[in-house]
Amino acid sequence: MTRAGRNRSVNRCRTGGFSLIEVLVALVILALGLLGFALLQAMNLRYTQSANYRTQATTLAADLLDQMRSNRHAAAWYAGTHGASFDIGEVSAKACGRPLGAVTIEQNVARWQCQVFAALGDQARATVTYNNRNVEVTLSWSERIQLGPSSTSFTVRTTL
Repeated sequence: MTRAGRNRSVNRCRTGGFSLIEVLVALVILALGLLGFALLQAMNLRYTQSANYRTQATTLAADLLDQMRSNRHAAAWYAGTHGASFDIGEVSAKACGRPLGAVTIEQNVARWQCQVFAALGDQARATVTYNNRNVEVTLSWSERIQLGPSSTSFTVRTTL
């Protein structure tokens, strides 16, 4: 083999692989992509939890409004501080139980408050107003995984 032929084969071997710099750049790009994907997953978890709280609040508000519709003559009893409204710390897990037998409005309200406490957490509060058959139910809670403001509110207005 001639000398020129040997040089060509040596040059082909040197250019056939990856250099260490190329491998490191590829690893950095891969690491940034994986970091972005992890951040995307974390944000997805936060938004899913927030949507779950909003779904629970919607269901709980509809439940209370259905109770008020089923007993329209006593619907005003559900409003105000003597009714279903409560503030942070007024409902605890120890006070929650299931009544047996005939159930009064006060027991229905207590059960509903316990459901709000269980679904939305210990920072939850509810405000129920009744004015001439117009009802407004506002549920507020603090999300455990913060997205921004510390308190989120959900309000439903209807006419009985």
